[in-house]
Amino acid sequence: MNASTSMPMDYIKRILVIVDPTAAGHPSIDKAALLAEKFNARLELFVCDTKAAREMRLSSHLRSKPDAPLPTNLKGELESLAAPLRERGLDVTTETVCAEPLHVGLIDRIRHTSADLVVKDTHHHSLAQRTFLTNTDWQLIRACPVPLLLTKGAPWAETPRIVAAVDPGHVNDKPKILDHWIIEHASLIAQRLHGELHVAHVYLPLAIIGVATTVNQIVAAAAPEELALEEKNRRELVSSLVAEYDVPPKNIHLELGGPGQMLPLAAERINADVMTMGAIARSGLKRIFVGSTAEDVLEKLPCDALIVKPPQFGEHVAL
Repeated sequence: MNASTSMPMDYIKRILVIVDPTAAGHPSIDKAALLAEKFNARLELFVCDTKAAREMRLSSHLRSKPDAPLPTNLKGELESLAAPLRERGLDVTTETVCAEPLHVGLIDRIRHTSADLVVKDTHHHSLAQRTFLTNTDWQLIRACPVPLLLTKGAPWAETPRIVAAVDPGHVNDKPKILDHWIIEHASLIAQRLHGELHVAHVYLPLAIIGVATTVNQIVAAAAPEELALEEKNRRELVSSLVAEYDVPPKNIHLELGGPGQMLPLAAERINADVMTMGAIARSGLKRIFVGSTAEDVLEKLPCDALIVKPPQFGEHVAL
């Protein structure tokens, strides 16, 4: 990569944590705090309040404590979350705003703070929410101009496994730099967390694309020598891609099938803590494609997801 597209080794200096004031727990804060320690980064805990969130808090409060006054001090709640982090020596600020719609307020804050990484808890979403992108997570995937870490409840292992999901060879479907960008981010996170870097590549044999839709059909439709040759060629592509990142051969994982099915299975087999994936903007469409089956992959992943965008991504996506 040339100098204009290379990523600084200390690129995470400001981390923005999107806090859901209606949630009982905040694994995103714990993970963001660990990253802030490892990168010596500043941390901001941020709440964007909306009419729907206020109504939800009111309804919950009336059910549980109907005679008590309604707590309205979101800033105070954030400060209580920040206090133990400051005791650990972290530089933590807190901020609350009111905005409608939610995702616009979040993106505005991300841009205003020049955050290098955004961290947010994620939960299961309905098919309708995923399809029509009404869920905040999908809006952030679409429009967040910096890497986005969507966290789930499980804590990271002491030696976390960070997986880079790459797709070398499909240069017409995405910027050529994106696979390198994915590995750069995954490698840096793995280094700072003293974890393991793994690389996963899911593919369908070119000779039978469009004929077989499942792994069993692929095996049945292709001769063994065809599958062996395809695997050899794919492994060479991936090995060439990761040559400068010192990835052991045992940490390179090739999966035969579609990404919606096989990436979550690969994450489970690897015991991944974070799956790093790429997002690209399609010209003329106000949405983002992460691979070909983003919804299936992200919904089924048993681990956290780090969504990486190509350089200058934010210049091409409008809210």
